[in-house]
Amino acid sequence: MEQYETVRRHGGTTAAIDEGLRAYMNKVYGLMAFAMVITGAVAFTIGNSPAALQVLFGTPLKWIVIFAPLAVVFGFGAMINRMSAGTAQIVFWVFAALMGASISTIFAVYTDLSIARTFLVTAIAFGGLSLYGYTTKKDLSGLGTFLIMGVIGLIVASVVNIFLASSALQFAVSVIGVLIFAGLTAYDTQQIKNEYLGMSEMGPEGQAYMQKGAIMGALRLYLDFINLFMFLLQFLGNRE
Repeated sequence: MEQYETVRRHGGTTAAIDEGLRAYMNKVYGLMAFAMVITGAVAFTIGNSPAALQVLFGTPLKWIVIFAPLAVVFGFGAMINRMSAGTAQIVFWVFAALMGASISTIFAVYTDLSIARTFLVTAIAFGGLSLYGYTTKKDLSGLGTFLIMGVIGLIVASVVNIFLASSALQFAVSVIGVLIFAGLTAYDTQQIKNEYLGMSEMGPEGQAYMQKGAIMGALRLYLDFINLFMFLLQFLGNRE
């Protein structure tokens, strides 16, 4: 409520902010959804081509395919302020395609039906969690540091398990991963909303930031969704 009062003092109205916020969030979700389409199309195409899978994962290229999305997302976050909005959007689409290549093996490992079922479950869970983050009056910012530390721990554990191939460690990572990215979905949604409210107070300067802000917001929610999906697939997926 204080955020809306602040906007009003700067000459805005609650109705105008509500309308602008809805349009902004719709853009964020639209960018995220298109990125998911790219990821799904690339993953499906490669995952159903034994020759492509052999080239990408049966040779040393697999290390590039596995780690390229991680390198791009960290580089993207570091360089976003020096990019134009158009360039940032193109990099986002390239990242989505790389992510599709990196997860394409799911179509060789799991049945198509179980992948579709897990995607539906993830979409429902994501929608509910994001709606909670958008509507709740509770401040979720205190969760941020804890959740980010959890993500770093998951990355380290996942990389280590590439070499250990421990089923027990994989199970633990999957359980913790579902919990962490469920929390991040609500947290990131609230943060994106609050960032918009902050930018709306900045006038024309804030408007210039909104385009790239929407792309970064879409990237954050995309990562929440894709990671939640991948961890849930460990439990709900039926292997070929």
